[in-house]
Amino acid sequence: MAAETAGMGLGHVAALLGAGVVGVAVFRKIGLGSVLGYLVAGLALGPFGLALVKEPQTILHVAEFGVVIFLFIIGLEMRPSRLWAMKGEIFGLGTAQVGLSCLALTLIAMAAGVSAPVAFVGAMGFVMSSTAVIMQMLEERGQLASEAGRRAVSVLLFEDLAIVPLLAIVAVMGAQMAPVADTGTGEPLWQVIVFAVAAVAGVLAFGRYLINPVFGFLARNGGREVMTASALLVVAGTAWLLDTVGLSMAMGAFLAGVLLSDSTFRHQLEADVEPFRAILLGLFFLSVGMALDLSVVANDWKVVLAGLAAFMLAKALVIYVVARVFKASNREAIERAALFAQGGEFAFVLYSAAATAGVIGAQASAALTAIVILSMALTPLTTLALSRLMPPEKERGIDDVDDVDAASELEGRVLIIGFGRFSQVVSQPLLARGVDVSIIEKDIDMIQAAATFGFKVYYGDGTRLDTLRASGVTKAEAVLVCIDNAEATDHIVQLLKHEFPNVKVYARAFDRGASIRLIQAGVDFEIRETFESALAFGAQVLRELDVPDVEIEETIEEVRHRDRERLTLQLAGGMTAGRSLMRGNMTTPTPAPYIKPEKEGRVITTGDAPPAPESL
Repeated sequence: MAAETAGMGLGHVAALLGAGVVGVAVFRKIGLGSVLGYLVAGLALGPFGLALVKEPQTILHVAEFGVVIFLFIIGLEMRPSRLWAMKGEIFGLGTAQVGLSCLALTLIAMAAGVSAPVAFVGAMGFVMSSTAVIMQMLEERGQLASEAGRRAVSVLLFEDLAIVPLLAIVAVMGAQMAPVADTGTGEPLWQVIVFAVAAVAGVLAFGRYLINPVFGFLARNGGREVMTASALLVVAGTAWLLDTVGLSMAMGAFLAGVLLSDSTFRHQLEADVEPFRAILLGLFFLSVGMALDLSVVANDWKVVLAGLAAFMLAKALVIYVVARVFKASNREAIERAALFAQGGEFAFVLYSAAATAGVIGAQASAALTAIVILSMALTPLTTLALSRLMPPEKERGIDDVDDVDAASELEGRVLIIGFGRFSQVVSQPLLARGVDVSIIEKDIDMIQAAATFGFKVYYGDGTRLDTLRASGVTKAEAVLVCIDNAEATDHIVQLLKHEFPNVKVYARAFDRGASIRLIQAGVDFEIRETFESALAFGAQVLRELDVPDVEIEETIEEVRHRDRERLTLQLAGGMTAGRSLMRGNMTTPTPAPYIKPEKEGRVITTGDAPPAPESL
């Protein structure tokens, strides 16, 4: 019997993993994202689909740990100084969006004949957007680190903070409807608040004074598995502590991440918990899909669909207006409205607490839960449709700013095209010798940032012939092409050599293939952007290994010589030529080098060896 039970358990695990793998792969392939794939897979496996899993709430409780770990990892990226800098957006933007959305949705529900308590609880559950869905979608779109992503995270943080007073309000409402002298948990409200403050203070003290010594001890005396278990213990322990005193697990995990963001063990912690986050977060979405009660949708489909449409449209409208008031662009406001126009996982907790307290009935709770789940499933679809319907984002140009000048009649002795990290260093020896330098760049943000460091950079696209003329290329003695786009570099060099054959052209090459193309195009000088820095790096390593300076200089010059020889052969015979001049670290005997190094290396001589990477 035990073996049978174990087999059934493994069968459930296999079914969950299989459904998740297939669902995510299919839905990402058609461009609908992983979240909707998990939700549909969960619906198929749940009690209202194939009924392979009959109690999705059990899985949901376990899978919520995935959201907890996700919030912990986000907290690791939010250093306290950065979080403090976001306080205006958290409490300003967050308060406006949550407060006005709650007011609008409550009034809509009351206008439909719903009582005020039920309308308020239903509205607040829907206003609390899904942290898991939004963060996952922002991560997949690479927007977490952007300004728009930061503002979205600020709203989510405020929503997490709002969970505590909301649960307290529900408890008070329940006490008024069925008089009890406490919060519904057997403890007075003031005591819950005191415990919550004490728990947060304890977590802060632990993070400030104990976390580094404790992890330092474990790193010295424990194995890798101990460090992993300790990382999970920090996440689970903090989340459990704050959940116990009435705060949310998500808030506890986020707070733990913030406290550890300045720790020397931050990167190891992130690497240790990341695999658990990915699996459990997928399981969370699966369980949400399983929890969708299709019988409620079928029986009350008019109410569910009307509530879904009214809540999503009203919330989106409020979010758009608030975003515009807080000076977001039209595009950002629309995207935020589409992203946040759904309910979240906290609604399940709030509706359950309200039903337990007698604020709402079981049927209302089921209908509201169905509305929230459907809205979570619709979010990937609405954002995808929006991305298809909206025009491509316009790149900011010279007309959008007041403090940037376009290139016109420049007369510098040297013209630098592009002002990234490479050309910033290149400019220093020229300026040190008093050379008159003109600089053009098409990135507005880079131009403005350069101005704060004392550089006058003009707006201009070096791939355009008219821009080159306006930048004074006919008067310049040398043009330095320093952009980090290999194709654009090739285009600029071709323009310069064809239209201005007398000007000297110096170019930054991305890799070996780019160097060959630039030499064939006739540049006066080219250099691979990482070549000399890599040689300097290797020289320093040899110095630390006690190799004499004279031998280091000879070795580095010999490497340069081999590289030049190989490049010459490649110009004549293609990328596969000159392979015998590359050393490898295999043990096969090798021909003697030009200058015998301290340690023998292998020269690749096999005739049918694969071509070397272009970057070499």
